[in-house]
Amino acid sequence: MYFPVPALRSSTLYNGSLFLIFPHSNSSTSSPSPSPLGIGLTRTVLPRVHVAGGVRFDASLPLNDDVEDYQVIFEHCVTRTLPPALTLDDGLQKLKEALEMLKLAPPSCSSGFLRFQVMVPPSPKALSWFCCQPESSGVYPLIFISKNMDNPTCKSLYVNGSRGVFGIGAAVSFVNSSSRNKSLIKRYISTDSTNIVAYGFMDVNLDNDSISMNHEDGCFSFFIPQVELDEMESVSILTMTLAWDNFSLSNFGKALHLLEVSLNQVICYVWSSSVGKSKCVKAALRKLNLVEDRSIPRVYMNTVALGGRESVSNIIELKESPSSSQFCARLSATLTVSNNMLDRATEFSHSLIESANINAVWASLLVEECARLGLTYFCVAPGSRSSPLAVAAASHQLITCISCFDERSLAFHAVGYGRGSHIPAVVITSSGTAVSNLLPAVVEASQDFVPLILLTADRPPELLDCGANQAIDQVNHFGSFVRFFFNLPAPTDQIPAKIVLTTVDSAVHRATSSPCGPVHINCPFREPLESSPLRWLSSCLKGLDFWMTNSDPFTKYIHMQLSHTCTNAPGEMIGVLNLIQRANNGLLLFGAIHSEDEMWAALLLAKHLQWPVVADILSGLRLRKLLTSFSDIERNFIFVDNLDHALLSDSVKGWLKIDVVIQIGGRITSKRICQILEECAPFSYIMVDKHPFRHDPSHIVTHRIQTTIFDFVGCLLKATVSHSRSTWSSSLQLLSKMVEWQIQFQITAESSLTEPYVANVMSEALSPESALFLGNSMPIRDADMYGRSWPIHSHSVASLMLNSDIPITLMRVAANRGASGIDGLLSTAVGFAVGCNKKVFCVIGDISLLHDTNGLAILNQRKLRKPMTILVVNNHGGAIFSVLPLADKVDHSIMHQYFYTSHNISIRELCLAHSVKHLHVKTKAELEEALYVAQHENMDCMVEIESSIDANANFHSILKKNASQTAQDTIRFLSVPFNQCSVKDEFCLYKIHKIQCSKYRFALSAPSTSASVVDNCKEFYREGFILSLILEDGSVGFGEVAPLEVHKENLVDAEYQLRFLIHAMEQVDISSLVSLLKGSFSYWIWNELGILPSSIFPSVRCGLEMAILNAIANSKGSNLLDILHPSTNENNKCEKSLEVQICALLDSNESAAEVANVAAALVKEGFSAIKLKVARDRDPVQDGMFVQEVRKKVGCQIIIRVDANRNWTFEEAMKFASLAKDCNLQYIEEPVQDEDDILKFCEESGLPVALDETIDKIQENPLEKLVKFTHPGIVAVVIKPSVVGGFENAALIAQWAHQLGKMAVVSSAFESSLSLAAYTQFSSYLEIQRLSTFKLFDVKAAPSVAHGLGTYRWLKEDITPNPLLIGHNPRSGLVEASVDNASRLLRNFQVDQDVICHTIAEEKVCRYQLNVEHNNLSCSFEVIETGLKTNDTTLVFLHGFMGSGEDWITIMKTFSESARCISIDLPGHGKSTLHGMKSATEEPCLSLEIVAEILHKIIHHVAPEKVTLVGYSMGARIALYMALRFSSKIKGAVLISASPGLKDKLARKIRAAKDDSRARSVIAHGLQLFLSSWYAGELWKSLRSHPHFNRIISTRLQHNDIQNLAQMLSGLSIGRHPPLWDDLPNCRVPLLIIHGEKDKKFKKIAEAMMNTICSGLRSKVEEVNDVHEVVEIPNCGHAAHLENPLPVIEALRQFMSKL
Repeated sequence: MYFPVPALRSSTLYNGSLFLIFPHSNSSTSSPSPSPLGIGLTRTVLPRVHVAGGVRFDASLPLNDDVEDYQVIFEHCVTRTLPPALTLDDGLQKLKEALEMLKLAPPSCSSGFLRFQVMVPPSPKALSWFCCQPESSGVYPLIFISKNMDNPTCKSLYVNGSRGVFGIGAAVSFVNSSSRNKSLIKRYISTDSTNIVAYGFMDVNLDNDSISMNHEDGCFSFFIPQVELDEMESVSILTMTLAWDNFSLSNFGKALHLLEVSLNQVICYVWSSSVGKSKCVKAALRKLNLVEDRSIPRVYMNTVALGGRESVSNIIELKESPSSSQFCARLSATLTVSNNMLDRATEFSHSLIESANINAVWASLLVEECARLGLTYFCVAPGSRSSPLAVAAASHQLITCISCFDERSLAFHAVGYGRGSHIPAVVITSSGTAVSNLLPAVVEASQDFVPLILLTADRPPELLDCGANQAIDQVNHFGSFVRFFFNLPAPTDQIPAKIVLTTVDSAVHRATSSPCGPVHINCPFREPLESSPLRWLSSCLKGLDFWMTNSDPFTKYIHMQLSHTCTNAPGEMIGVLNLIQRANNGLLLFGAIHSEDEMWAALLLAKHLQWPVVADILSGLRLRKLLTSFSDIERNFIFVDNLDHALLSDSVKGWLKIDVVIQIGGRITSKRICQILEECAPFSYIMVDKHPFRHDPSHIVTHRIQTTIFDFVGCLLKATVSHSRSTWSSSLQLLSKMVEWQIQFQITAESSLTEPYVANVMSEALSPESALFLGNSMPIRDADMYGRSWPIHSHSVASLMLNSDIPITLMRVAANRGASGIDGLLSTAVGFAVGCNKKVFCVIGDISLLHDTNGLAILNQRKLRKPMTILVVNNHGGAIFSVLPLADKVDHSIMHQYFYTSHNISIRELCLAHSVKHLHVKTKAELEEALYVAQHENMDCMVEIESSIDANANFHSILKKNASQTAQDTIRFLSVPFNQCSVKDEFCLYKIHKIQCSKYRFALSAPSTSASVVDNCKEFYREGFILSLILEDGSVGFGEVAPLEVHKENLVDAEYQLRFLIHAMEQVDISSLVSLLKGSFSYWIWNELGILPSSIFPSVRCGLEMAILNAIANSKGSNLLDILHPSTNENNKCEKSLEVQICALLDSNESAAEVANVAAALVKEGFSAIKLKVARDRDPVQDGMFVQEVRKKVGCQIIIRVDANRNWTFEEAMKFASLAKDCNLQYIEEPVQDEDDILKFCEESGLPVALDETIDKIQENPLEKLVKFTHPGIVAVVIKPSVVGGFENAALIAQWAHQLGKMAVVSSAFESSLSLAAYTQFSSYLEIQRLSTFKLFDVKAAPSVAHGLGTYRWLKEDITPNPLLIGHNPRSGLVEASVDNASRLLRNFQVDQDVICHTIAEEKVCRYQLNVEHNNLSCSFEVIETGLKTNDTTLVFLHGFMGSGEDWITIMKTFSESARCISIDLPGHGKSTLHGMKSATEEPCLSLEIVAEILHKIIHHVAPEKVTLVGYSMGARIALYMALRFSSKIKGAVLISASPGLKDKLARKIRAAKDDSRARSVIAHGLQLFLSSWYAGELWKSLRSHPHFNRIISTRLQHNDIQNLAQMLSGLSIGRHPPLWDDLPNCRVPLLIIHGEKDKKFKKIAEAMMNTICSGLRSKVEEVNDVHEVVEIPNCGHAAHLENPLPVIEALRQFMSKL
């Protein structure tokens, strides 16, 4: 929504910074304008107080079509994002520095709107900051707005805390005005990125004379604060806003001064302490003398200038904006309004005097002092002796009480609240064993530094040690587990009541000061325990008069500490800094971190040091959410999330060398990590924590620093450290990534629901609005081992953090790890949910749940918390014992009875008894559905996950074995020496020098078995391409691209992709890590080439991978097999001697007898396996007879496979099966047409089945599609690398097969010896992997697999004069392919030039300047050209705004052989310049019509024939206009993300005004700042996630003519050119309209364009579709040609073929 800002008369009142606008130069200045949010100067009480005035806004006056262009003015908001701040204080200092810089270099523009934003730690601070502002504030307004939208109350504010907004001062004000003040000029705020919000009130009139607010329908008042803290779920943004207008009194100097006043105040009064932050709230609010005015129920938060409506049509629209019913606004020194902040806060002193007896007095004092100290959550256990305390707590207006009959559960609940809020809960119990039941929770709180207050009722001294009922010795009952104990005397009016207050103050101070923990106040009470009247002397209240008149605690404890901002490190730290600076192999270890602010500080440290980071699950950083809009996350942070499982390998333990460790936070969950640190010692081990205790079980800590994380990180941030990555850290990250890949593979490939899968999917289910509580035993260990980070898509956060260095969302994770018991876990989780005020996921085991079933009673109360989802992993016992060494050494029955404690208790019935929603899941799909249901229902939900102890232990074993093997393989890879002369750095980067591509055609001796044969055809050929990839060191790698039409690829499309890739890969680095094949190729394709891996045709990707692997092998002096599986001395000979058995391929075109004879001949030749093609236009019964005949002829020892190529229906396949069932087939490939019938065929036929075509279509996420084919009847997968998309996908599919005991058969597709040699080595690699898998699980290895490379017999010719020799091996007696021969062929590969049809030539690019005169304009255009001028087709490319002709270079080179390609830098862009233009601040001279005419001249000059235009965005609009106006010159037009214009007249005027504002911003603030704002918009959300985004942005800064660039933005605004919709039905130039799948806006426009075109030719719809076409490009947004170019190229090629 946009707030219009009409012009005002001169004003003598200032808000922090007023935004004043004059309607005319001769405006009256005699009378001051009113000050609706404050007071006039005549009513000022305090000197130098600045109160809000502001710019007027006429409430119900929308813009209409009659408004003139000059009457609509936009002020473009320019936002500068500063580096993230360590603390709020730090953020304020950054704003202060920015303000000082602005003073030194003020902007040149006469008016402006500037915002500075900085990310600060995300925990709530807004309310405390508001409350600690001085009573006599120097600036107004001040406002706090709670973001708690769920029926907030003052109780919820104190119990849960609240994220919210704090604002001070008014940079801009919006108020309604009377009709006499209406202005002709409407001024709006415009922004492309920043989410600007104005805060204010509806239906109220601020009367400045009486300083009051009156209800008046239709009135409103809003303002944008000068300084604002906006707290969102995942990030807090500190903002400073400056607005000025030099034609008013609010000129730049005045606005700057007033902003400085506001900033100085909030810097002086900032609440920086997180301990006791709520203590100031109640007292501060009481001092304001708040009167809750229910007539002003809400404060509204209207988004200004970010999308949506251009203007407000009526007051109802404003009321639809977000609002809050919990707020406090100090509008002036005498006017404060609030709601739901402080109810009946002054009643305490009266109720104290009226207390019935002295017990009630003391109890009330205890409770009230707790409330004043911010302790408002009480856990009350039933009991008689504690009645005074319970009644006092329950009667207090600000205290929330929860009760439970089980003191143990109740105490753990209090511990959970303390964990979540960092504020102690107060536990009230009766005497006796009720107190003893608190001990487990007290121990947990003590061990893990959780603040907790225990108020235990007791018998008076005279009833102790005398046999009185329920009387035990409660003095020092908890021993050393409490930080403080005090035994109060029994209440009496003979003792000053002050003792109660000072005792509470001291206890709370001890509980909340480091080391935090539980404190115990024992409270004896004599009867009467109820409210029976009993006279007491009020003299005991002496000295409490002042206390009773205010809201402050009696004793204020003040802790003074040096700020982390001090410039000099303490002397002891100098040595630590030296150690850190000298570290070579430093490791950051993040243990349990309990607050979001501390996580934030840890992240800043990780980025600053750039050391490898091992993040414990309780650090909150293990489950971090990554904003996918940022592609540099991995460069800034080195997370090593899978070190635990990597350490299962002894090789890793021996390799890992550490010289410095910095541990931030508490204990580490992983035992293996702790053990390796102990084994690596001695080294410098620096532990940082604020408590003084020795947490060093291995006794290896060398430097124990007792301080806060903030102070430590603040000190280090000032130190200079080297940011060059070491080989060690890079290798460690690689090791972790490979292990992670393997873990993900195993979890995904396993079809059943496993406990590690629960940990994995639970990580994904978490959102920034949620938190996680983990049970002990297996849940926390599984989460630590198998939890992972996940990307999220959050535009609002992404736009705010566009330039941020920390694109990571933090995730709170908690557990009871103080004593690590399984008692009280559910109760703790519920308390944690109340304390942290988030949607909590709780994952616990069944035994833990049964241990705390009374926690269900607390869960059921649902007080002041958000709904919870509890995942109970029910394996019917204690599964952790199954993964311990104990399980292998103790009898199974003993384990079940005494360790697993197996049970059959119904969790469903437990939930039913407590009215808790219950879901029971047994499969992955059911779990995902249950999580969805739980997340979208506003109720607690318990999800019971069925599991098994034995299955869980087995799957954990599988994961560990595979992780260990992967780690060992990775270390072996890292340990292989490289030929250093060819290596760029330690990552073994090879730079591509150039790529050559040649098309071949050679003869086959017979048609391929997949080809359709034309009658009488005597000659058969195979066509394809040879890639030769040349590295800088001269090494060459060859690859083959040979698509088959049957696989829905063709040579033409493959050639266009190759042409694109040849040019896209020029001078690109390749890492030898691609040979690891675990996602490394896909990662390289996406990150280095900027191409979606799935967009590359399978055959093209196969050839590309083949060339790269062969080039790396040649550079290393090795072979393809050795780089896939590096050899060691021990296994080198074994690997080198491997031979690959070959399966013969036999077509069945002849009679049964003839086919059987051929089969017999093949057996005699040495083939041990034969594949017979069936379903070749014959009845399946005949095929069955063929197979019977062949089996009879070759005997039972020969392997027979058959391949039906999906040619049978299910019924036909069953007919064949009935005849072949006794033929001992190894398998039948693809017997049925319908994929869904495969499993049915397995079940009913009993024949073993192999997958072939089924896996040909699963390039993306193959495991998710393969998982349904785990059936044991599917015994093999037939893998054609050229069809499944290369070696990486093939290896993945093969690993899946090996894991399930299935065969992985490599098959060729009638390629040349080049591919056969590569496939031979790849087959050998898969055989090594297969044997390794069998060995890993102690399974006897099956005989070697015969691979489907028998197509070599079809090769009449070859692409090399020395083809691969495949034949009879005298040693084995079998037909085999030799790995050595294959290696030799690839190493010495030569191309037979006789089979080469043509070679794709290196495209030359011609650049020249072209001068054009048009009217009074002199234009010099940069023109780029490729291709021959003799080409019949000419393509002219037009870029978008901020682009240049260089954007099209790669696509132009792709088409340059078939077309002449020309790109032109549009005026003001790139190297093009214009002369004779007016300045950007004047009326623009450029227009769509003028630019189109100029381009028409240029095109006519350079290309006399018709041309096809290809335009993007602004270029597409120009192209469409030219297609409609110059149709005689235009052959066709390709429109990428095009719009014919805006139909609405008012919308055009508004858009033109906005673009004028943007143009002024370009001139005033420069390109860099403008780009940051421009590309932060919603339109570019998809582009921002592209790995080349920063590279693209850098090209947008290279424009020679900034003035005319701004003119283009203004003059060619879509708001200025006439809409072309009415012309579309008459368009006769063929149009190809392209839009990105994710670009919803332009998708609708494209559809509307097509519908409009069709509307003019309703009787010729088919003809329209033949001429015009809409194409959606998958997986991309607005800039489709940059984000996903290959499908764009394919669409363009097909379009050209129709012209």
